[in-house]
Amino acid sequence: MQRWRFINFSSVGVKLFVILFCTIVLLSSVLGLTSYYAAKAIITDEVAAASSQSIVQAADKLDFLFAEYEALSRQFAVDPALKADMETVNLPTAGTVARAAAEDRIRRKLDSVRGSDERLLGVRLVSRSMVDAESYKSTGISGVRSDEGILARMKEIDNGKGNPVWFPVRAKGFFDAYSESAMTMGRLLRNIQNPAAEYYMLIEVKGQALTDVLSNLHIGLGGEIRILDSSGRVAYSADDALLGQASYIHTGELKSGTQKSEEQKLPGAGKSEEREMTGQRENEGQEPAGAPQGESGKRSFTAGDEQGSPQLVVYQPLSTADWTLLGYAPVSDFTKSADRLLYITLLVVLAAALIALIIGYVLVRLIGRPLGKLARLMEEGERGNLQVRTNFKGRDEIGRVGHSFNRMMEQISRMAGQSSSSAAEVLATSEQLVAASGAISGQASEVATATGEIAGGAASLAAEAESSNTKVELMGGKTSEVAEKNAVMAASAEKVMEVSDQGAERMKKLVSQSEGVLKLMDLIQENSAMLRDSTVLIRSILSPMIAMNKQTNILALNASIEAVRAGAAGRGFIVIANEIRGLANQSSESIASVSRITEEISGHIENTVKVVSEAAPMFGSQLASVRESSLIFGSVRAEMEVFSGYLGQSSAAVSELAEYQQQLGQSMASVISVVQQTSASTEEVASMSSQQFTVSRELVALSGKLEELAEQLKQSMISFQG
Repeated sequence: MQRWRFINFSSVGVKLFVILFCTIVLLSSVLGLTSYYAAKAIITDEVAAASSQSIVQAADKLDFLFAEYEALSRQFAVDPALKADMETVNLPTAGTVARAAAEDRIRRKLDSVRGSDERLLGVRLVSRSMVDAESYKSTGISGVRSDEGILARMKEIDNGKGNPVWFPVRAKGFFDAYSESAMTMGRLLRNIQNPAAEYYMLIEVKGQALTDVLSNLHIGLGGEIRILDSSGRVAYSADDALLGQASYIHTGELKSGTQKSEEQKLPGAGKSEEREMTGQRENEGQEPAGAPQGESGKRSFTAGDEQGSPQLVVYQPLSTADWTLLGYAPVSDFTKSADRLLYITLLVVLAAALIALIIGYVLVRLIGRPLGKLARLMEEGERGNLQVRTNFKGRDEIGRVGHSFNRMMEQISRMAGQSSSSAAEVLATSEQLVAASGAISGQASEVATATGEIAGGAASLAAEAESSNTKVELMGGKTSEVAEKNAVMAASAEKVMEVSDQGAERMKKLVSQSEGVLKLMDLIQENSAMLRDSTVLIRSILSPMIAMNKQTNILALNASIEAVRAGAAGRGFIVIANEIRGLANQSSESIASVSRITEEISGHIENTVKVVSEAAPMFGSQLASVRESSLIFGSVRAEMEVFSGYLGQSSAAVSELAEYQQQLGQSMASVISVVQQTSASTEEVASMSSQQFTVSRELVALSGKLEELAEQLKQSMISFQG
C-alpha cells in the first residue's frame, strides 16, 4: 500500500500503462459483446424464419378449414331444393301440410350437416325478421335473440351482400347463449325473385376446433398464439378472457373497421396485397407494439410486451377472412444458448486485463524509471549542481539521451567558468567608470546650481513685477466697479424716496379707511342690540298666542263632549269641533316653528355681537399701527436724503483714485520689460548647465547599471558548482 501512495500519475510510464490497459480491455470487451449480440441476432433470425414457416402452415390449415365452411354455405345458397322449401314456407297460399313438409326437410338438412361434423356447434337459418318461430336451426342449440349487439352483427352480414362474413370467437357464441366459445360464419342466402324467402345462414364452429388446428404450432417455450381481426382485437386466444380485447402486440398491417367491408374476399380468392400498417392505442393511451414500417415482405419482428420484455413476433394474414394469425414468445427463450458467449467474453476481458497489467509493468520499468531518473538529474542541474551525470549503458533512445545529457552538463560547466572570469573583469572596469562619472557629475551639479539660483532670482523679480502689474489692473477694475455701484446706489436711493412718498400716501388712505370701518363696527353693535330687543318683543307676543291655542283646544274638546251627549243632533258640532282642534294644532305647530326660528336668530345675533365686540379693539390697535407706519415712512425719506449726499462725495473720491491707478500702471510696464530681458539671458545659461548636468547623471546611471550587471553575473556564476 505504501508504494501506491508515491505513484506519479503524470509520468510517461503511468500514462503508457493506463493507455495500454484501457485499449486492451476495451477492445476485448467490444469484440466479445459484438460477438454476443451478433450471435443473438443470428439465432433470433433463424428462429424467426423457422417460426414463420410454421405459422404459414398453420394459416394454410385455418384457410382450408374456413374454405370448407364457405363451400358449405355456398352449397346451401345454390341448392334448388332448399331454395324451393324456403319459398314454400314463406308463401302465404301454401297449405299447412306443404309448409310443414318443407320445414321438416329444412331441419333435417341442418341436422345432417351438424351431425356430419363434430367441430360444428350448430347451423341455423335466421329469418330477416329475427323472429325465432320463423327461423330454423339444428337440434340442441338455443333460440334466436335480437339484442342490439346481435342486430349490429346481422347488419354486417347484410353489408356482405351474399359473401361470407366471419365473426371472431365469442366466449358464449354468436347469441351469447352457450356454455363454450364459438366462432361464427354468416352469409345472406339471397333470393332475387322472392326477397321474403331470404335467410341469414349462421354456421357456428366450436372454439376448440381452432385450438385443435393450432395445437401443433408452438413458438418458443412460453409463447402464445392469437388470431387478430382487422381492428387489432383478439379474434381467437386459448384464454377466453382475452377475446374481444385490443391486443397490445399487433402486426401493424391492421385496417380500421370502415375499410373491412370494402375488402371482403370472394370465395376461393387468393391473398390480397399487403395492407398498410396503422398502430392502435390501448385504453390508457399507451402505444401498442406493432411491426416496423417498411417491412411488408418480412413476417416477423421484435416488440415489447406490456411489461417491456422483448418478444419475437411472427404472423401470417389469412386469405379467407380479414384476420391475421399471430404468435409471439420471449426472445430470451431462444437466446439462452448465446448467454454462454457473455461469460466467455467476461473471462477473456479478465485475462486481457491481467496481460495488460504485466505489459504495463514492463513498460514502466523500461521507460518510466529511466525517464524519471533523468528528470531528477535535470532538476539537480537546475538548482546549480553541474556535477550530476547519468549512468545509462543502453544503446537505445533513452541511453542516447543519457549520454547527450552528460556531454551537455560538461559544456555548461566550462562555459560557466569562462563567464565567471569575464564577469570579474567587467566588474573592475565598471568601478573605474563609476568613479570618473561621479567626479564629472559633481562639477556639473555645482555649475547648474549657481546658474539656477541666478535664473531663479530673475524669474522671481519678473514674477513680482508681473504680480504688481496684475494687482494694479485689478485695482483699476475694482475702482470702476465701485463707481458703477455708487451710481446704482444713487438711483436706488431715488427709487426708495419715491416709494416712501407713495407709502406715506397709502398709509394716510389706510388710516381714513380704518376709521370708517371702526364707525361701521359701532353701527353693527347698535343694530345688534336693537335686534336683540326685537327678539324679546317677539317672545312676549308669542306667549299669549300659545295660551290662546291651549284654550282653543280645551274648548274644542268640550264642544266634542257636549256634541256626543246631544247624540244625532250634535254630529255637526263634532265635525266643527274637530276642525277647530285641527286648526289649533296647526297654529301651535306654526307658533313652535316661529319660536325656534326666533331662538336661532337670537343666538346668531348674540354671536355677531360677541364677534364685533372682539373685533373692535383689534381695529383700534390696527389704526394705531397704521399711524405709526406713516410716521416711519417720513423718517425713512429723511435718512435717504442724507445717504444720497454721502454717495456723491464717494463718487468724487473714486474718480481721483482711478487717475492715480493709470499712472502706476505705466511705471510697472516699463519695469516688466527690463526684467524679461534679464530673465531670458539667464535662462539660456541655465539651460546649457542643465543639459551638461543631465548628461553627467545619465553617465553615472549607466555606470551603476554596468556595475550591477557585473555583480549579478558574478553571483550567478557562483551558484554553478562547475
